Amino acid sequence: MLILPADADEALIGTAVDRIARVISGDGGAVDDIDRWGRKRFAYEIANQHEGYYVVVRFHAEPAVQAELDRTLKLADEVTRHKVLLLPEKKQEKTKATASPASTEA
Repeated sequence: MLILPADADEALIGTAVDRIARVISGDGGAVDDIDRWGRKRFAYEIANQHEGYYVVVRFHAEPAVQAELDRTLKLADEVTRHKVLLLPEKKQEKTKATASPASTEA
C-alpha cells in the first residue's frame, strides 16, 4: 500500500505504479492487481497533510524484492507513506470427489 499526496494527478499516480511494477518485474515477480482507493482522510496529520491518495498493489515475488521495493519507495519524493505486507496463503479445501457419501437403505 502506498499513500500519495491528495492532489496527485493521473500522471503522478501512473509514475508511482510504474516504478513499483519495474522493481517487482525486474526481479522476476509479477503484479497481480492494482486497486486505487482514491482520496481518503487521515486519522492523524502526516507531513502537514490531512488527506492522501491510497493505492494498493498486490504482487507475488521473491522475498528479496521487499527490501528493494522498500528502498525505492523511501527514496520516491511523491510517496507520502508506504507499507509492504505479507499476505497469508489461502488454505485449500480438500474436496472428496472420489468418496461417495454412505447411504442407508431399508
